[in-house]
Amino acid sequence: MEDLRYPVGKFQADNDVTPEKIAAWIKVIEETPARLRKAVDGLTDEQLDTVYRPEGWTVRQVVHHLPDSHVNSYVRFKLALTEDNPTIRPYLEKRWAEQPEAKSAPIDVSLDLLEALHKRWVMVLKNMSDEDYKRTFFHPEDQKSFDMNTNIQLYVWHCNHHLAHITRLKERMGW
Repeated sequence: MEDLRYPVGKFQADNDVTPEKIAAWIKVIEETPARLRKAVDGLTDEQLDTVYRPEGWTVRQVVHHLPDSHVNSYVRFKLALTEDNPTIRPYLEKRWAEQPEAKSAPIDVSLDLLEALHKRWVMVLKNMSDEDYKRTFFHPEDQKSFDMNTNIQLYVWHCNHHLAHITRLKERMGW
């Protein structure tokens, strides 16, 4: 049976980081807004308000979650690039997804935001040096530091993870 919660598996960091892998990861981040827009193109409000799994978020909430999460990641990159191992501020993503606009706003708002955000994020990523990718931030919930090599991989996984929630739901429902 398909794992509806983790359709692409749980996150696993690749410790063998190469410039070619970084370029491929950046490409995923660059292409995600268009892939997401294509995945939700033509969905009705009823379909957008369908949960992708029991006790999961609706497609609409997933679409709004992506820029919420990715703007936090973008800020973490910028903090790590400009400060020495800064302590980041976590956020309660489940509560963000329960906010009225995340449950009911038109998805074009978040699709446009994600597109603009990823354009800017890709500029940052393409201009980072090997040493920049080793820079870190401290996550107070995990009580450890994360480097940018790991963080870019986490967000590539995050893109694919949530896109799979939507595309697999569409397949299951025959949309």
